Amino acid sequence: MAVLAFVGLSVAPLIGAFQGTPQIANSPTASTDDRLETEARGYEAVLQREPDNESALRGLLAVRIEQGNIPALIPVLERLAADNPEQPDYAVLLGQVKEQVGDLEGAAQAYRGVLETRPGDVNALKGLSALLLQQERPQAAIGLLEDTLQTSNEANQIQPGSVDVASVRVLLGEVYFKQEQYEEAIATFDRAIEGSPEDFRPILGKALVLQAQGRNDEAAPLFASAEALAPDQYKDQIQQAAAGATTTTQTDTPAPAVDETIEPASEGNSSNVESDSPAEAE
Repeated sequence: MAVLAFVGLSVAPLIGAFQGTPQIANSPTASTDDRLETEARGYEAVLQREPDNESALRGLLAVRIEQGNIPALIPVLERLAADNPEQPDYAVLLGQVKEQVGDLEGAAQAYRGVLETRPGDVNALKGLSALLLQQERPQAAIGLLEDTLQTSNEANQIQPGSVDVASVRVLLGEVYFKQEQYEEAIATFDRAIEGSPEDFRPILGKALVLQAQGRNDEAAPLFASAEALAPDQYKDQIQQAAAGATTTTQTDTPAPAVDETIEPASEGNSSNVESDSPAEAE
């Protein structure tokens, strides 16, 4: 359930990597596997002649993903990341792939490489903090995010908007939540709500923490507020997350009280939806 509060943060690399990827015409008689391998060989042939052909690299990346050939992604992503240091999504995706194949040190290096030049990159922060939690180093994950917040004013003075404070606080709240440090999570989400009252993510995060504590009466109106503020693509997920709280609430309180809590969310759906997802940090 905690993941629902942060949807969109980790899909940006995949979306950015494949926009405008060229396509090769498919053979009508070839099987899918044969077709994909033929496409891969075609891109590799182009790269032998033109090693810096980014369109061919992106095409090969897309084919290898469609094949499910995860190890083969690494050399392609390494070249794309090296050739495009201004596009951190390649390096973040490289970190994700290395993590999948078990190269945790390589994944950490990829994330930290992004953070050296972009200390507020939310995708890199999310990847590295999740990796630290996987390694059972929660204090290191908390320290990473707290240090980012402490230096955010200075970083944003040097380069305005380089650190999205609200998004970093949401990540920190998520880490506390996963560690079952509920009071710290609530305090972190409260600070994020105070700083960005129109952002649905910290509201949803706080609702999920209260739900985990069994404080469903307090969680229900927050779920409703988060749904009202969220872009359309997240509303169904929020409703599903809220179902656990509202079901219990309905058994403990009179029906009219529940209706009064939930109904305003549906009235405010159309007027409060932002055109762009607040979960995107770039």
